[in-house]
Amino acid sequence: MPPSSEKSASFESADVNSADRWDAPAIGLMDLDAFFASVEQLDHPDWRGKPVIVGGSPHKRGVVSTASYEARTFGVHSAMPSATAARLCPQAIWTSGSYARYKELSQNVMSILLDETPLVEQVSIDEAFFDVTPGRFSREHPIEICRRIQRRVAELGITCSIGLGVNKTVAKIASEREKPRGLTVVLPGSERRFLAPLPVEAMSGIGPSTAKVLHSFGIKTLGELSRANTARLEGALGVSGPRLIRRAGGLEVSVVSEAAAPSEAKSVSNERTFKEDLTDETEIRAAIRHISCIVGRRLRKNGLKGCTVTLKVKNSVSSSHTAQKTLSAMTDQEDQFGPVAEELLQEVWHNGQPVRLLGVGISGFDTGAQRPIQPALFDEQDLTPSDATRQGKKKTRSHRPPLSGVTDALKDKFGSDVIKYGRDLRFEDRISDTMPMGKNDV
Repeated sequence: MPPSSEKSASFESADVNSADRWDAPAIGLMDLDAFFASVEQLDHPDWRGKPVIVGGSPHKRGVVSTASYEARTFGVHSAMPSATAARLCPQAIWTSGSYARYKELSQNVMSILLDETPLVEQVSIDEAFFDVTPGRFSREHPIEICRRIQRRVAELGITCSIGLGVNKTVAKIASEREKPRGLTVVLPGSERRFLAPLPVEAMSGIGPSTAKVLHSFGIKTLGELSRANTARLEGALGVSGPRLIRRAGGLEVSVVSEAAAPSEAKSVSNERTFKEDLTDETEIRAAIRHISCIVGRRLRKNGLKGCTVTLKVKNSVSSSHTAQKTLSAMTDQEDQFGPVAEELLQEVWHNGQPVRLLGVGISGFDTGAQRPIQPALFDEQDLTPSDATRQGKKKTRSHRPPLSGVTDALKDKFGSDVIKYGRDLRFEDRISDTMPMGKNDV
């Protein structure tokens, strides 16, 4: 595990300190350093100073979730196939990880941020924006607040890096400037000079396809992007073009939302990576139903109902596609959203194409605004065979509780393996052990 000594830096010099006046918004981005691996080194003292990889097995099509800094010196990085990581660093210590433990420490870190400001926007288990603009909730200098956050996080046995600037774009890029234990400060008024020499790929929201478009216009740095022709980029990238130009010039105006309740998830999802690619449509659909059941159980366990169904299909490590559909009513029943996920398959997959990973997610939990709902007069799954075949006659509705409630109760009492459908048994030994890590997910 890295030592807990503090580093402090600015993109200009190492002399930036609280003597520098700060009369603008102050937004920080706190990023926990090699978080999962650092937690493992904290909990296993004999692993400290050694290469540690958290991820799925190299023998089960696993993927690296996090690599310690010792493992990174061998070229190992997150999202890398575990088989590749094992070749690069054969002496690494491997663990599949413990999401419950990571979540526990993450909540402790977020509590530290909340001690400083109520404006904390968690974007993942190990990353959060926070607003410490002078005069809003404290008269203390933002740099001193960031230093205190780093010291308190270090007391937990892990470390973090922080980027501090006037908006989210600057803070995010600054947080990645110096790791681990870095504090990179971009003083108000110096945003453009900080951003200008950086490649366009350094800015979030610019992926390979967008970068390719920008490169075709001869735009390779953020400085060049900030001076680009607005109309030209809007024609090529739509409304995001002008927005990218403003962000590249440091002109973004950011709002950090007040921290949501810990239980307030934005989505409930589950993913499964397969040891061998699926190519048969029947098997792929069975896998979607299998995953939908897991998601349905999680929804009910957390008392959530959603209306937006998302299907994710990954054909390779670097190729991923998603499709989405909004239902007319909220649900937590897989027999309602599962068939919709199956329908979405035709939008992101064609016959014979290999499927490495499948994911099903439910979102749209916001009940603040009532959605218009067209109630169904008859639910076909509730009809008797004779009812369903009669035309023009009133159909009767069964009042039996959903089967999911019965199976949930049995699994709660006797364990998740007490009941298994054929589709579950079909994939029992064909799933990678990579730990899914969704953002804002239950």
